[in-house]
Amino acid sequence: MPDPLESLTPVESEVFVATFSSEGMVHFRNEAWISVFGETAHPWARCSADDQTLAIDSVREAGRGSLVTRRLFMVHLPDRDEPLPVLLHFLPVHLAASGQRPEMRAVTVVGEALAEPSTWTASQTQRHRMETLGRMTMGIAHDFNNLLSSVLGHIELLKSAPPGEVPPALLTEHLNPIEQAALDGAALVGKIQQYIRQEKETVFEPLDLPTLIRDATVLTKPYWYNDPRRRGIAIDLALDLAPVPPIMGAAAELRDVLVNLILNAVHAMPRGGSIRFETRDEGVRGVVLRITDTGTGMTENVRARIFEPLFTTKGKRGTGMGLAVSYGIIQEHDASIEVASEPGVGSTFTLTFPPAETAEAAPAPEAETPPARRARILIVDDERGVRTVLCKMLALRGHTAVEAASGAEALALVERETFDLVFTDQGMPEMSGRQLAGALRRRFPELPIVLITGDTEAGAPDDHVNLVLGKPFKLQHLDFAVRQLLG
Repeated sequence: MPDPLESLTPVESEVFVATFSSEGMVHFRNEAWISVFGETAHPWARCSADDQTLAIDSVREAGRGSLVTRRLFMVHLPDRDEPLPVLLHFLPVHLAASGQRPEMRAVTVVGEALAEPSTWTASQTQRHRMETLGRMTMGIAHDFNNLLSSVLGHIELLKSAPPGEVPPALLTEHLNPIEQAALDGAALVGKIQQYIRQEKETVFEPLDLPTLIRDATVLTKPYWYNDPRRRGIAIDLALDLAPVPPIMGAAAELRDVLVNLILNAVHAMPRGGSIRFETRDEGVRGVVLRITDTGTGMTENVRARIFEPLFTTKGKRGTGMGLAVSYGIIQEHDASIEVASEPGVGSTFTLTFPPAETAEAAPAPEAETPPARRARILIVDDERGVRTVLCKMLALRGHTAVEAASGAEALALVERETFDLVFTDQGMPEMSGRQLAGALRRRFPELPIVLITGDTEAGAPDDHVNLVLGKPFKLQHLDFAVRQLLG
């Protein structure tokens, strides 16, 4: 099986070299090593606590005579914003006098950097960001497949119900997860766009952790309930969710962490088992979530590496990104994630969050109100599916919607017919939404125009566009736009 680290080409010209005693005391470091790891008494001081533990354990393992290779460490340099990925090999050194048995004398550690130094130009830094994004693509595709599988799974369950016998409770049980999966998918796209453009991170807000857990368990029900039963096994999921203080966070990101932990637990139970969620308010320690499974468990070596980028035990089915991304998200939330595991017994992930400083209740959503008057609205989008959905959503509010597949078709329609409002997509071939808005404004100065777009760089309203509406949107967003522009 190809090693995922083979795609990471070292770019530093110098090799890092250090020599340790078999007990872990450092005796020698070359200049390349010192320039990255420093020359402090603690040779791993620039690594995270988890990486420090991994490094110490690796030296000791090599000190017992084992060859330990291809261990990835993230080194935090004083003059670099992003940690530097370094690949190290731990080599036992045996010495013996003539005719005597070889004796362990030392451990040599050698390695290379896997990213550009901070002295490279801005263009090289951007290139590195794009290369990193390329390595993340498999993990991103994995997340999207999870969301789409959830959507398709719930749709299949609805389709399997007897014709004409779909009770409201069943609709709610499946439609809510479908809606949530779509919203989480949109949030994931936004996160990718933020990463590429180095945009501001998502604003955190007070969240109820038990609610997030329930969302994630419903979203993943096709994985832990339906699919195992089709294969003749059972996975039970138990919730022991004590009330806890709100935490500060981004709901979509934390849901992604919980979904990933559930799917990992399911993968670890090929013959069935149980998953248990437990929340507790542990005072000074914080808000604690424990996720326990009765799966295959992990060895100590695997447990020490599960949060490394590209490390996977799933073979070709795994990307090695799920837990690494989850670890990064948890760190962004000033929280911690720990794992205890025993082969043949199972694993427990413990997530600890600081409570939100304020526990203000979120304002109640405004009651939906219909627009003040019915309108004749032109929908311009080159995607038929988007046009159809928009027209049907507006029809629910009593509006008359007319479709146009391009800017040229829209201009021809407005010359023949009268419209109260125009919704136009931004990204269309031949004529963009803003170009169409400019042409419409020159002919009809008072015609309100809404730009709809899935791009975070679409900009703000201007002399031609009255309102910018981001995709995906819900019915209340359309109501808001119509009320604001037509009264």
